[in-house]
Amino acid sequence: MKQRLVVATTNPGKLAEIRACFEDKQWELLSLDEHASLLGDVPAVAEGTAAEGASFESNAIKKATEICYFTGLPTLADDSGLVIDHLGGLPGVDSSVFLGVDISYPKRISHILQQLEGLEASQRSARFVCVMAVAFPSGQIVTAHGECHGLIAHTPRGAGGFAYDPIFKVPKLGKTFAQLLLHEKNVISHRAKALEKMHMALRELF
Repeated sequence: MKQRLVVATTNPGKLAEIRACFEDKQWELLSLDEHASLLGDVPAVAEGTAAEGASFESNAIKKATEICYFTGLPTLADDSGLVIDHLGGLPGVDSSVFLGVDISYPKRISHILQQLEGLEASQRSARFVCVMAVAFPSGQIVTAHGECHGLIAHTPRGAGGFAYDPIFKVPKLGKTFAQLLLHEKNVISHRAKALEKMHMALRELF
């Protein structure tokens, strides 16, 4: 019988990537939206900000722990974001609220491109970071970390992916994340790398 694992996200893009990388015969993934009748009205978990000293890891653990406590089921959560070297690591942990909670990603992208205007490729280095955490009702927590290094493109390209994907270019492929098919992205992405490590860690436990 499959073991149930709550996936603590309402982001359909993240859910699709997690499901494609992670679901197998051992696990039944329960998303917050798709299984609301089973999981109940799960409260939103407020992520910490950089100003509060939060990290990708602390946010992932916080989300996984709080939703695990509410549902009584093992819970997987992630926190991820874009780190741009020329901007001192911004947007970083604040990627989902960069410039303000209600600011759209196209506006965030436009702001970033303005800040990097005129810079050559060597000055446009960036990386996507992902930390996965699984919290168990016993109190045990397992974490995994993944990164994908690339460059900020000069203009947005591609219609796939979500968030900052249209401007994150993978040099060896010559494409942005938004230009990749899901199965291509799931080979090299920060989230795929973290999920692979998490999958291996959970297999050792079970």
